[in-house]
Parts: sequence; C-alpha cells; structure tokens
Amino acid sequence: MTGIVAKSSHEIPDRLPLQLVAGERVDAGERSREWREFVFVTAAGGTGWVPVRCLSGSKGTVTVRTAYDTTELATSAGEQLEVITEDIRSGWLWCRSREGREGWVPLNTLDRAG
Repeated sequence: MTGIVAKSSHEIPDRLPLQLVAGERVDAGERSREWREFVFVTAAGGTGWVPVRCLSGSKGTVTVRTAYDTTELATSAGEQLEVITEDIRSGWLWCRSREGREGWVPLNTLDRAG
C-alpha cells in the first residue's frame, strides 16, 4: 500500500464511531458545509457523517446502499501512515498507523511519503 505522512494533526470527533450495513434504514439529515459529499445520519447504532453515495437518498429515511464505518484516526504531525483505501471524491483516506490503528483521515492533513 501507499505511504503517507500527516502534515498536521487530526482530532477525532467526540462521538462513538458508527458502522452501517447495506440494507439498514437510517435518517439522513443535514448536509455538511465543509465536506459536501457527506450527510449526518441517525441510525439504531448512533450518529455520524456518511457519504451520500452510500445511501439511497440525502434526506429523510433512506437505505444504506454500501456498508460504511465512520471511524476516524487521530494523527499527529509527522506521523507516518499506510493508506488502505482512497476516497478522493470525499476528501478522506482510510489509513493504518504503525501501531495498527485504522480509520479515516482528511486528505488535506496529509502528504505523500518519500
């Protein structure tokens, strides 16, 4: 996989991660002003920001089309990470730390290694 370095730290939100499964029904609410590809959803397991493309719609009660995990990875400037999944369209990468922690990190906080 590709190596990457955090150019600035990333703090994780103060809410538990949400794991959604395909076919699950959720309530889609507001769209993010900063991250236009995301809507805030409320599900049986909690709340979180989810890319619209993973849902059957962007408002009201919708169906999850593609499983999604909202886990974010806290990073420190200079930290080296391994890229597992790139979601360039939404501006986030799923990364793994050297300690084995995994989660989404905003692309604008990262630089390619090397």
